[in-house]
Amino acid sequence: MPTTRAKTPAAKRKNGGVSLAERVYADLKTALHTAHFEPGERIREEAVATWLKVSRTPVREALRRLTSENLLVSTEHGLAVPQLSRNQIFELYAIREVLEGAAAALAARHASPTEVAFLKQILLEQAAARTDEARLLAANKELHDCIYRAANNRYLVRTLQSLQDELAQLRGTTFSWPQRPGAALKEHTAIVNAIERHDADAAEKAARAHVAAALHIRLMIMRRDVEKKT
Repeated sequence: MPTTRAKTPAAKRKNGGVSLAERVYADLKTALHTAHFEPGERIREEAVATWLKVSRTPVREALRRLTSENLLVSTEHGLAVPQLSRNQIFELYAIREVLEGAAAALAARHASPTEVAFLKQILLEQAAARTDEARLLAANKELHDCIYRAANNRYLVRTLQSLQDELAQLRGTTFSWPQRPGAALKEHTAIVNAIERHDADAAEKAARAHVAAALHIRLMIMRRDVEKKT
């Protein structure tokens, strides 16, 4: 676990009213979401404490929370980063398709003019990002988060956020596929247009098609990566 991975160690942050254990948890969760650790890599309490320059007590609490959220798994050799199987990926995208569709349909019913205007602004930012993966990912997250909020259903939002944690275990991004940025922009535009028209059925259909397309690209990337290794 190289120390170069840490950009903002918990021990160097200002307190700001947040407990040390909470900050260790946040740092580790960010590291897991941004692929600092490889699938199957062991996460050792002592190494994390050294990395973040903290005692082992807040690390122990953070690891316990991350394990309860399935962001880490217990193995015979200790805690490790999960390795999602092909079947697990299908399962994740299957439920994501249903939930994203529901969120878009609810957003079409409840979105305010301000929320619609914000969604359209994000589309412009996504178009301007072109092939910049970091900017595309930021715009993508912001757009989906805005749709979740516009859905106006706290239970759906909570479930989708938990699902996003699971999806974060996947390596890389579908935006690395050459045709994906342009296709994703068209798909997002269809969702936003349906929300603006308050057409719940069209919004749900567009959102589900978007997730299905993302799964297709994810599988092609996985196959490409396997072929590179053989």
